Amino acid sequence: MNEATKKQLFSKLAEKQERMIEIYRYLHAHPELSFQEENTAKYIEAFYAGKGCEVRTHVGGLGIVVTIDSGKPGKTVAIRADFDALPIQEETGLPFASKTPGVMHACGHDAHTAYMLTLAETLIEMKEQLEGKIVVLHQPAEEVPPGGAIGMIKDGALDGVDTVFGIHVMSQMDSGKIFFREGNVQTGRANFHVKIQGIGGHGSSPHKANDAIVAASYFVVAVQSIVSRRMNPFDVGSITIGSFDGKGSFNVIKDSVFLEGDVRSMSEETRTLIEKEIRAKLDGISAMFDVTYELDYENDYPVLFNDPEMTAFAADALQATDLPGVTAVERCEAQPPSEDFAYYAKERPSVFLYVGAAPEDGEAYPHHHPKFRINEDSMLIAAETMGTLVIDYLKGSSEK
Repeated sequence: MNEATKKQLFSKLAEKQERMIEIYRYLHAHPELSFQEENTAKYIEAFYAGKGCEVRTHVGGLGIVVTIDSGKPGKTVAIRADFDALPIQEETGLPFASKTPGVMHACGHDAHTAYMLTLAETLIEMKEQLEGKIVVLHQPAEEVPPGGAIGMIKDGALDGVDTVFGIHVMSQMDSGKIFFREGNVQTGRANFHVKIQGIGGHGSSPHKANDAIVAASYFVVAVQSIVSRRMNPFDVGSITIGSFDGKGSFNVIKDSVFLEGDVRSMSEETRTLIEKEIRAKLDGISAMFDVTYELDYENDYPVLFNDPEMTAFAADALQATDLPGVTAVERCEAQPPSEDFAYYAKERPSVFLYVGAAPEDGEAYPHHHPKFRINEDSMLIAAETMGTLVIDYLKGSSEK
């Protein structure tokens, strides 16, 4: 019975693939930045008009929560797709390239939305064959902290939800493959902004000044020792100084310098250690160079934790299903980027999976690259993958 339901779902999705691609291309051509996705939210809302589901808008901002109720008792599963874009000038040359200067879907969130809309519509059509409820989380603002997930959660998006599934298409993973991993799977993130204040002066009289550039340069070098000399070699962490604003005149000693940095870690303990050490380095440099500093340090996205039991369920379900177009379901390595799906995973047992989307031809550019693009067939595989998890998770849930 379950396999017949999945085959019917796959057949319906295949029939809708052309429209799925049309939705994707429309969204790709009309990207909107995080927390500004008003037209995208309206597009998603309009898609559900007249369909047999409950639609709640403006959840935690521009989020949309769609509830598909089978009318039978059972569990409630949430499935999430994000829909924001990035401040990047597109260079793909695609005929459906961004029409908004300086804004691009360079991470695949347009693909996430296109497959999710198509899947949700199909699940609505088939809801009488299911049990329990499906909650579709259309989430804005994944790219920019504090992110859209936390606002949606605070606004009740997970009320009554038992588990959450998420998928990301991956441009540098083989198309036709689905990837999973249990435990800590994506890094937690922090960012910091520092102003180092010295005493300006003339280049001919350095003894009468406290050079902020020299102090800031020492800080840049000093923080590199945190990972190499303060962290356990078996832990994962990185510190990047992404901005050093010390521009001035060649013969003027700068009185202040501004720096910005990025921190990644695979455990909360490591994230705490790095913050402590950064503050200690600034204290030391302040004393060494007789300068002061102002630090704004923000811990945002937590480490993404895939529940081991739910991950095993997902892997088993996918490996046991004859998924059209899928050549393998494999365990992968942990992924360096951060992801605000982690907030859902802190609230409910959750699983975040990866669907390979490497283009059939040309170079597979990384996410956030101006030439980023995907294999459009990956969206159908993502829909099949998520649909399989929903059907298998809800199967017999009224008896549990």
